[in-house]
Amino acid sequence: MSEFNIYFSDDSELEEYEATSRGYRSDVYVKINGSIFNVNVYAMIRLQQDFESEMESYGFYATEPNLVLVKDTNKAEIIETIKKLYKQKYFEGIKSVEYIEINKLIKIY
Repeated sequence: MSEFNIYFSDDSELEEYEATSRGYRSDVYVKINGSIFNVNVYAMIRLQQDFESEMESYGFYATEPNLVLVKDTNKAEIIETIKKLYKQKYFEGIKSVEYIEINKLIKIY
């Protein structure tokens, strides 16, 4: 199995609080063998709220790319979920990003 790491653009207590309050994080990056994936992490309740709001406003829901669902958007839950997705080879089916300066991100796992 290849090595992987998880990064956030901000790992402060304030960002942790805000992420759990709003129910999503879009600054989560996973590095696997030189490829970097940006995942959009959502709690189910937030996803449902966004779905209902967009259906009412636009009549359809445009899914976020590389969507990862979690019970809660705290750091520990995100790490555990990504570890499980990695073991299930989830990242083999999504597109990596280019031009990310990994040295400007904060390694959390």
